[in-house]
Amino acid sequence: MNPGTVLVTGAAGFIGFHVAKRLLDGGLEVIGADSLNSYYDPNLKRVRLAQLEPRPKFSFAQIDIAGRDAVERLFRRRPIDVVVHLAAQAGVRYSVEHPHAVAAANLIGFLNVLDAARRARVRHLVYASSSSVYGGNVKVPFSVEDRVDHPVSLYAATKRANELMAHSYAHLFSLPSTGLRFFTVYGPWGRPDMAPIRFAKAIATGGTIDVYNYGKMRRDFTYIDDVAEGVVRIACGEPAGYRLFNVGNSSPVDLMEFIRALEQALGRRARKRFLPMQPGDVRETHADVEDFWRATGFRPATPLETGVALFARWYRDYFGDNDHEHGLHSGTLAVLRAS
Repeated sequence: MNPGTVLVTGAAGFIGFHVAKRLLDGGLEVIGADSLNSYYDPNLKRVRLAQLEPRPKFSFAQIDIAGRDAVERLFRRRPIDVVVHLAAQAGVRYSVEHPHAVAAANLIGFLNVLDAARRARVRHLVYASSSSVYGGNVKVPFSVEDRVDHPVSLYAATKRANELMAHSYAHLFSLPSTGLRFFTVYGPWGRPDMAPIRFAKAIATGGTIDVYNYGKMRRDFTYIDDVAEGVVRIACGEPAGYRLFNVGNSSPVDLMEFIRALEQALGRRARKRFLPMQPGDVRETHADVEDFWRATGFRPATPLETGVALFARWYRDYFGDNDHEHGLHSGTLAVLRAS
């Protein structure tokens, strides 16, 4: 199916940038929307966006999805065929301390996009859910058939609420929707608040890595190119009512194994501080992706060592030899010239 014009919310974000770029590479018209807020360094968002804006089939609107009028104006600008909704207030730990910000973006913002998509009669709404909805489930791998009514963070609760809201709109208004539960996405242009960049920064600068639950954690690390490919296949495929899929590598690794791979890729050892489990965190994630594979013919499978090496190479290009907290480095300009 040719999806026509695709709206990508959160287009200056980590996953949104990669999805928008992949759609553009496929020759599709893409409208990007993002608030460019300061949850993390907006310079990184602007550098991502700067790689999309020269593309002739890309247009951009800076809006906050929590504003209903702004979202409705966006949908009235031109016909939109498919919505890939990736804008959200991220962060399991952030949601513990900033519940109202998370609720505004992830509940009100999602409702605004959902209702605007319904009124615009879009063919398909694809949206980001999260592996966090599985909460403290101990049965692995996690399946979309599992019960997910015990979230252990507000962030997880909002993502589960999104799934239920989408289900109600699919039932009431026949709005085809597909929710994608992402599992620990990492790779180039990642978010600075996530473990890979925080760990890389500490390794590069001689700082200390905080390792929670004393390192006794397992994550289904999923490389960004695999995630973008999966999102695009769903967006460009035939919609089918209401669906949920896991998007993960289906090969969880110990957190300490990830740290060792990053140390090897960066050529330095990390100083580690072992700490107890943080509130809202979980010990293990593991995606069952059989349904996703049957629907798309694609299975995320980038090996950890390959993905970490590609991430580490980008990290050096972007930040250079001397990492810093904010602002653009000369290495960034080299990345842009090469892109």
